[in-house]
This record gives sequence, C-alpha cells and structure tokens, in this order.
Amino acid sequence: MTPLLPKRMIEVEIDGTPVRVFEGQTLLDACRKVGVDTPTLCYGDTLEPKNACRVCVVEVEGARVLAPSCSRKAEAGMKVRTDSDRVRHSRRMVMELLTSSVDLSTTPDAAGYAERYDARPDRYGPAAAPNPDRDRLRAGHHVEPDGDTAATVASALKDDNELYVRDYGKCILCYKCVDACGSQHQNTFAISIAGRGFDARISTEHAIELPESACVYCGNCIQVCPTGALMFRSEHEHRAAGTWDEAAQTVTKTICPYCGVGCNVELHVQHNEIVKVTSPADHDVTRGNLCIKGRFGFQHVQRR
Repeated sequence: MTPLLPKRMIEVEIDGTPVRVFEGQTLLDACRKVGVDTPTLCYGDTLEPKNACRVCVVEVEGARVLAPSCSRKAEAGMKVRTDSDRVRHSRRMVMELLTSSVDLSTTPDAAGYAERYDARPDRYGPAAAPNPDRDRLRAGHHVEPDGDTAATVASALKDDNELYVRDYGKCILCYKCVDACGSQHQNTFAISIAGRGFDARISTEHAIELPESACVYCGNCIQVCPTGALMFRSEHEHRAAGTWDEAAQTVTKTICPYCGVGCNVELHVQHNEIVKVTSPADHDVTRGNLCIKGRFGFQHVQRR
C-alpha cells in the first residue's frame, strides 16, 4: 500500500492578506481561514460543490470571469478580492433573481445577504408568495391570484407522507438533495432533476408519489436542504401555526438508541417537545446522515 504523502502548503492573498492553505483546498477555505464571511447557499461541507447558486463568487486577479470560491482550488500566488464592485454586483443580482422567484423566508442568512448587497428583487416583479399563502391554499382557502402565482404555489407544495413536506416553491435547484440521495450519501436515487432550463425541477422517477418511489425516508435530503424546501412535518406544522420558535429551542447531542452503529443525533427541543432530529456534519460515522429510525423515530417520546 502506497503511503499517503503529506500535502504541501501554498500561499494566496485574500483581500490583501496573505494566507497559507493546503494544496487542494479551495478559495472558500482560504477566505474562512482569514475570517472573511463569504455567503453560500448551495455549498455543503459534506457534499462535492455543485456551483449552482453562484453567490460565493470572488474575483481572481488576471481571470476573465468571477470564480465560485466553493470549488475553485487555491493556487500559489493567487490574489483574490472578495468584496470588489464586480463581486458585489454579481452577488446582488443573484439575490435579486432568487428572491423574486423563490420563497426564501425559511432560508437562513438569505435576508442578511439581500440586505448586505442592497438587493432590490422588486425590479423583477412581485416577490414569490410567502408561506401563509401556500398554507391557506393547501387548506382549501381562497387566495386572490397575482398573475399565475397562486397556481404556482398550489402545485409547489407536496404533502404525501407523514414524515416530511416538500415545498418546491422554496427550491433554488442547488442539487444537494439529489446528491445526498444519490451516489454521495444514500445511494437510493429516489429523486433527480427532471426537465431542462426553466422547466428544471426536483422530481421522483416518473413523477410518482413519494410513498411509491424508492425513497427510504432517511431524511438526509432534509439535512442538506438550505432553504426549507424539504422540512420535517413537525416543523412545518409549527410554522403554519405560528408556534415555531428557534430562540426557545435547545439542542442536545446524544447517541441514537436503535442499533449498535453509534450514530450521533442532535435533539431539537422546544417547550419539552422534540421538534426535529439532525446529526452533526463533522461526525466521523454519520457525516450528517441518519436512517429513518434515527431521523424520525422520536414521535413516541411525546405519546407516552
């Protein structure tokens, strides 16, 4: 067996500050090492970069186009600018286009990114319908249509199982759920991208209902979803009722009791009720992944 050779370190410059990183690390790694807060949406530490959202782009001196920092490997001598006019303009447009076409109300940091880059999504028409409209449509209530918005959000919400809800009105097509369900994590391949261009969407095989698909309900797609398009039913119902309060929640790390693998789980508890279960992304065994028992087998705790 060939021994692993140590990686050499290279030096790059981030906004005028020299930083040394290991060969093979990305510009995002370099930015984080010097404390530069680079926005990301489609990036996940446990998945290979997909370069889908383009909100993490930076300017590399001498390069013709902006580079996605999440996937661009650092090279010795690189000079990178993370807050130039060109970078800010690109990030602002990304946030404007996303906010005007997708409901980002449950996307962490999205509102902060939009404010930081002075995004004005109203330039592209009315914003995507917020959650209350979708919840009212799902309940059968009348919602005054705004163009074809009502029809769009009515078909976007998929409620066909007892464990989680899919709200594709919040989907930014980052492909993280597809990768987590596919070869990078679960190898179930229950979901993939259907259609092309503006018709591209996340779908099961032949667009069948989720309970009839190959889905094993591991919930690893929920773990990596950055926008809340995939959400625990418990969280979805709390949000619909207006009782979801992350400030009141505690997160307790423990060991999954169902088998001997020893997966770490994080119990999110609000007012003495487990509202969802996650797994730490930096755990050597799980890498954020769980099975159906570890992810969803907590309902009995509240029903004793």
